[in-house]
Amino acid sequence: MPVRVIITHGTAADCTQASKLIEGIDAEYLIADKGYDTDAIIEQAAAQGMNAVIPPKKNRIHQRLYDEDLYKLRHLIENAFLMLKRWRGIATRYAKNSKSFLAAIQIRCLVLWLNIS
Repeated sequence: MPVRVIITHGTAADCTQASKLIEGIDAEYLIADKGYDTDAIIEQAAAQGMNAVIPPKKNRIHQRLYDEDLYKLRHLIENAFLMLKRWRGIATRYAKNSKSFLAAIQIRCLVLWLNIS
């Protein structure tokens, strides 16, 4: 289930927003894809007491180990995006400005949390 949402410009890299997304989150593991394999994210996760389950990028000089079995649970994250995008306005971003789009995302998250879809 979604717990935090940040809206960015379409050209912004996801990894640039990760520190804001995980700040203050109390979790045992941080599961993310290769796009989030940065030293800053891994260090922040460790500082917050989370084990980073992020596969290393191929161009990383020192390849890190990660729990491949636990990483298989990342499909649950993708399922959350699927549930959000079931609303056509979110999938196609019909909203003219970011505030309207964020409001649509928040409403959809409420629907998911309340299980009324």
